[in-house]
Amino acid sequence: DISSLFCSGSRSSKTFKPKKNIPEGSHQYELLKHAEATLGSGNLRMAVMLPEGEDLNEWVAVNTVDFFNQINMLYGTITDFCTEESCPVMSAGPKYEYHWADGTNIKKPIKCSAPKYIDYLMTWVQDQLDDETLFPSKIGVPFPKNFMSVAKTILKRLFRVYAHIYHQHFDPVIQLQEEAHLNTSFKHFIFFVQEFNLIDRRELAPLQELIEKLTSKDR
Repeated sequence: DISSLFCSGSRSSKTFKPKKNIPEGSHQYELLKHAEATLGSGNLRMAVMLPEGEDLNEWVAVNTVDFFNQINMLYGTITDFCTEESCPVMSAGPKYEYHWADGTNIKKPIKCSAPKYIDYLMTWVQDQLDDETLFPSKIGVPFPKNFMSVAKTILKRLFRVYAHIYHQHFDPVIQLQEEAHLNTSFKHFIFFVQEFNLIDRRELAPLQELIEKLTSKDR
């Protein structure tokens, strides 16, 4: 169970956002349990495939919530190292810098520090996940027509948090012995977005070498 990894209590585990819970007893909860069970088998390529007879939107929704929770916790472990001083811009290595805009409150992209950017980003994602018209948690409530494009934007932005952690904070990840956990989480994420073609290749460029390394063993 991922959450138990973070209860060591020895360090300040100030997580970022409250965990987004999928209601127990719901169909999405069953799907999440299915995802966890297949993940346990160790075959990530199989684990990301759409279970037979399931709705693609619902499968993408459940996994998007799960990735949000995972990235939230992973970033929560290194927030002490990601500060206004250490990361005055949101970057993924020297070639990639991200400026924040959400299209509603902030229309023109602004340059801001990584912690500020990630705060904007995770708050924005959380708002989308909490929106019942976008992510319906009740059985039989249909997903909106634009659901996939929203999910793609969420996943594209969540990828940037992985990219920032890998490029700027990998040393503390190793010190905290979180490396295997980060790699497994990211590999699961990449297999998922590859399976359903959810993130443009250009967007993945900051971690292209790592992606090739992590996925080459499982072709």
